Amino acid sequence: MTDIIILLGQLAWTFFIIGAFTIGGGYAMLSLIQNQVVVEHAWISESTFTDIVAVSQMTPGPVGINSATYVGYDVLYTATGSHLLGVCGSLTATLALMIPSFIIMLLIVRFYMKFKTSKLYAGTMSWLKPCVAGLIGAAAVILVVKTTWTGFTPTLSVVADNFPDWKSWCLLGGAFAAGYWGKVNPIYIILSGAALGLLLY
Repeated sequence: MTDIIILLGQLAWTFFIIGAFTIGGGYAMLSLIQNQVVVEHAWISESTFTDIVAVSQMTPGPVGINSATYVGYDVLYTATGSHLLGVCGSLTATLALMIPSFIIMLLIVRFYMKFKTSKLYAGTMSWLKPCVAGLIGAAAVILVVKTTWTGFTPTLSVVADNFPDWKSWCLLGGAFAAGYWGKVNPIYIILSGAALGLLLY
């Protein structure tokens, strides 16, 4: 029982910190979640995290919060084998992620009208926007490339579980081409990917 309480506490603290220091929404949050749950704590594998992100994108709600919900469930269920404790893990991770944003937004709303014309505010936003773009880009890269550090030297390798064969690469290329050049609605790309996945695998 003590181990479960400690695990819930670690889960709560991890997602509280992620919620407090994430700027830019759910996709910017993914790289932080991946670093904590896959690299730092090794609660889940790279391939499981990729599956969680895929499901989170297809279900209603923000992708960051959905990912926290699924990660919380998976961590507690894997550790205990109990669906009830898995649900407790979901609630813990989700609430811990939301509380910092809720508090910060309450404070910002109070002062936004007063400072929105401030040069300091405008300058801060101009610096944050490229950081958000970088975090979103990092979220995409970490799902494909695994980085192993030896001292200060990185070794890059493809996450093999996410791309087991040539069919996976074809699906990736087709989805990218349809979204980037074809301007196809992402919903249609997701549905087509699901259908092709069922047919190919």
